[in-house]
Amino acid sequence: MQVAEKKYLKYIDYLQLDNWSVQSLLDPAFNYSNKFSLSRIGDFLIKSRSIINIDDHIIYKRITVRINNNGVFLRDKEKGVSIGTKRQYLTKSGQFIVSKIDARNGAFGIIPKELDGAIVTNDFPLYDVDTTKIDPRFLLLITTTKEFINFAQSCSSGTTNRQRMDIDMFLNQRIPLPSLVEQEKIVKNYYNKIEEAEKLNQKANNLEREIEQYLFEELGIQKDIVPKTKNKSIMFVDFFKITKWGLDFIGKSINKKQLYKEFSIDQLCKIGSGGTPSRTRKYFYIGGNIPWIKTGELNNAVLFDTEEKITEEAVKNSSAKLYKKGSLVIAMYGATIGKTAKLGIDSATNQACAVLFDIDNTLVLTDFLWEYLQSQTDNLKKLAYGSAQPNLNAGIIKSYLIPIPPISKQEEIINEISEIKNKKLVSETEAKKLLIEAQQEFEQTIFS
Repeated sequence: MQVAEKKYLKYIDYLQLDNWSVQSLLDPAFNYSNKFSLSRIGDFLIKSRSIINIDDHIIYKRITVRINNNGVFLRDKEKGVSIGTKRQYLTKSGQFIVSKIDARNGAFGIIPKELDGAIVTNDFPLYDVDTTKIDPRFLLLITTTKEFINFAQSCSSGTTNRQRMDIDMFLNQRIPLPSLVEQEKIVKNYYNKIEEAEKLNQKANNLEREIEQYLFEELGIQKDIVPKTKNKSIMFVDFFKITKWGLDFIGKSINKKQLYKEFSIDQLCKIGSGGTPSRTRKYFYIGGNIPWIKTGELNNAVLFDTEEKITEEAVKNSSAKLYKKGSLVIAMYGATIGKTAKLGIDSATNQACAVLFDIDNTLVLTDFLWEYLQSQTDNLKKLAYGSAQPNLNAGIIKSYLIPIPPISKQEEIINEISEIKNKKLVSETEAKKLLIEAQQEFEQTIFS
């Protein structure tokens, strides 16, 4: 009988029931630390009643609350006549905002100063915060925790893509409430680490730019801005400087005046592509151990593994080909167009990848060619054509020009860039470590 009781019954102290619902009973309780008393969120949030009727002739700022607690930002500016919902709420700097639809994904935030006076619909409840009880930043940190996100998911209901949080359950949820002095200390400790991580990430970004600057200086490359004259709707561009017919390509930077002789890529290596084995033939994928690359996996890094694998049978009976470790891959279309990878293992690719293989290392070192291609992502994008989905093709890749210094100079460039990249990696690693520490220390303070 006791076994059955434990299996089918769950006992919860009456005082700990935040909501009378099966869902809330089934979900695990918060494991808050007993160092702090608990208070209802609704005890320090006051619903904003600042309603506005949209005027067709006024331009309004509209906002978006990003998921994973990534902040509140300007979505767009729209004239009233184009806004369907005519009765909306006016935001005020410092207010706490909840996205009913995306609360389950951590869409909570604080209205920043620059969005004071923006508008939101009823799907984005706004609350004035009683700052005599709680620091808004402390409340926001509570909502970043995995436990709170789980709670938000448990009290959201509706169709898959339109689940809305039950706001009453949110307001009735209790959270730890240290003194304001303790809250300030906790928040300060958290944001000190976040700010330091941001500085390190900025340092990493600066080092990334330093790589391109160093490479171009060593190769004698100057970034030329194509001269242009605007006269109302007419733009004049020197014909010989137009690298592509189309508005997207006029006025963009191009690279000229190299110190060294240029070679086209097809003078330096062979170029191939791949294919997608038929999805209807399951045996092309099930049990496969051959890495198969898609463009989304190209991010200017060495590839040692892939999301999907294919079988030898797939390679034999499709346009997919196996390329050797050390080959270079370029995304010809998709979200990562122009991005590259170096194969750390023998791999096959889909048809959206161009593969540079059998590289003539008497002319160009593989890593030098790769570093140069990484600096050319934006230029390669400019050469893509097509409106719906811009594409590169094998012809564009083959004819792309690469300045080739002597091998000794290539080695010098590779070594210097490697040192800069190592510094960049140290900064990125330290930044990630600080972000993790900030979250862990906060959670260790709040939870048992």
